[in-house]
Amino acid sequence: MQRAFFEEAARYVLRQIDRSLDVFKDTFPAPASQNHIYPGIANVEWTSSFWTGMLWLAYELTGAGKYRKAAEYQLASYRRRAEEEIATDTHDLGFLYSLSAIAEYKITGNPAAKDTALKAADLLAKRYFPKAGIIQAWGDLNDPEQCGRMIIDCLLNLPLLYWASEASGEPRYAEYARTHVRQAAKYLVRPDDTTYHTYYMDVETGEPKYGNTHQGYADDSCWARGQAWGIYGFLLSYKYTGDAELIRLAKRLSHYFLSRTPEDGVVYWDLVFTSGKEQEKDSSASAIAACGMLELAKQLPLTDPDKRLFEDQALSILSGLAQNYTTKDIPESNGVLKHAVYNKPRGMGIDECNIWGDYYYFEGLVRVLTSWRLYW
Repeated sequence: MQRAFFEEAARYVLRQIDRSLDVFKDTFPAPASQNHIYPGIANVEWTSSFWTGMLWLAYELTGAGKYRKAAEYQLASYRRRAEEEIATDTHDLGFLYSLSAIAEYKITGNPAAKDTALKAADLLAKRYFPKAGIIQAWGDLNDPEQCGRMIIDCLLNLPLLYWASEASGEPRYAEYARTHVRQAAKYLVRPDDTTYHTYYMDVETGEPKYGNTHQGYADDSCWARGQAWGIYGFLLSYKYTGDAELIRLAKRLSHYFLSRTPEDGVVYWDLVFTSGKEQEKDSSASAIAACGMLELAKQLPLTDPDKRLFEDQALSILSGLAQNYTTKDIPESNGVLKHAVYNKPRGMGIDECNIWGDYYYFEGLVRVLTSWRLYW
């Protein structure tokens, strides 16, 4: 019965993808919907690849050639973006190329996809500051106001660098990633298992400066999507490095996340909130966390008492999303998950569909239904 439930949930995602195959061919969904409808935009945002990643997931789940054809068609756009350095002054190159070029290379073996991903890895590596041991999130590397900012989201960008070392034989990419994740573990995670969204380092001396937030409720609160990035992101570095401290961190962050999760399985946009109607939920944060917990359960040994807990909680989150948070009751919507929040402090994408939430929800379903091999 449970499998049949998740199969039906996946079929709804596939129907939503099908209705947009022609719409998002030469364009990509905007990061957040407007009245639950994604506008089409050029390949200039950090979020483009979540659509392409959904196409690859759909192909792997169904074997239908239309999804592979649509995903392969978009590789040229990513290649051009890397070659012409279009909106590449960001660490989100990992998001962009893991779910597009690397996914294609892993699935099809296309050498052009491999070459494209390596170009992206070179661009990402340029954002590394050796004394600080971090990859700068976004902004001009020479701007004192921007310089030295790392954010927890970057943990999901590091797999591009680990992969690049494996694919090229060049060790520096992975070394940058290993150094960054150590700094993230040291400075982004607080003693109470909450996380900073943002932390600044002095790139000249390597000294820590201060932590704050860009998208959370307050500098000392715990932005929900950031905590979810931490759960999944530290775990991905564990997979590449074998550093047991990283899997322990993922467990700690997961326990805190679950302790702040309401009964319906979906957190508020900041974990300082746990009840009431004054603040919005963020379905995308819970979708990311569910994927992280499924991977965590997969990596933990059978003897670990938390192994079953994390798997059960991840399935409960996915079930709650499927039952109460999809756009089934909004027939005009081309999105999948409603009640997501992009950036509350800046008034962006509030109580809308977010394309990364759609992707991670679908990834979670594909994880449950198949023996999926990560693109990360």
